[in-house]
Amino acid sequence: MNTLTLAGASLVAKCFVLVQWVLPTRALSRCVHSLTRVRWVPFKNGLIHLFMRAFNISLVEAEIERANDFEHFNAFFTRALKPGERPLAPMPAFLSPVDGRVSQRGALHQGQLVQAKGHRYSAEALLGDRDWAQTFTGGDFATIYLAPYNYHRIHMPIAGRLRAWRYIPGRLFSVNGMTASAMPDLFSRNERLVALFDTEHGPMAMALVGALFVGGLETVWSGVVTPPHRRGAPGPIITPRSPVHLARGAEMGRFNMGSTVVVVTAPGMLRSMGRDAANGGAIRLGQPIGMLA
Repeated sequence: MNTLTLAGASLVAKCFVLVQWVLPTRALSRCVHSLTRVRWVPFKNGLIHLFMRAFNISLVEAEIERANDFEHFNAFFTRALKPGERPLAPMPAFLSPVDGRVSQRGALHQGQLVQAKGHRYSAEALLGDRDWAQTFTGGDFATIYLAPYNYHRIHMPIAGRLRAWRYIPGRLFSVNGMTASAMPDLFSRNERLVALFDTEHGPMAMALVGALFVGGLETVWSGVVTPPHRRGAPGPIITPRSPVHLARGAEMGRFNMGSTVVVVTAPGMLRSMGRDAANGGAIRLGQPIGMLA
């Protein structure tokens, strides 16, 4: 994955990807991480209001409804919602873990996921472990892209116990549709955190994929995972010292700035994909992306 092949991509997409290829993406993301935590009132208030106007964001759903009351921009970006703002679809629905857009979903074919038209990548490359990947042979996946205006906390599609997790260093390319359509193996090139859960219906993996300007990844069991944005081989597989049980719909992590979540389920776990999970369709936390078997 050290080489870059852009055959079949549009000229605009090729240029966009090549610019990213030479950018110091980790340094830029560290810079954004620092800027989004500035507490100087004129700066943080101005940045929040500018962002809200640019993306037409309302705080009606948020626990904190006054923009000036956030301690810094990242607190605004990762804001909590009021209780009940994302009602959970009843069982046997398998829930969307985030607000976003379903960029791809379907069955794993020969151990591969669809990234975009003309691009597939392997579950082993995404998850960083052959045994984990084999667990999901013949299973299903859903890839959900979070835009800057979306709610950026990540929740559980189904109740589960954390079996293990690992951090996998990588690049920090944009994960928008243009990059996904042009850069092969995008999600397995980028930095990510992969968590494996055991549920009553079978194993499930969630990959939190970093991206350009994503200043950090967090989970509820480990706290801040990045920054720093490391290089080199995948980190060790970490087994929790004490059990981590998360309820259906409970928060499991968050993106400090936006990115993508890939959910992978074991074969036979889902009997159908949800009507709200059509490719390219907007979806909200708590809506079904599938129905449990």
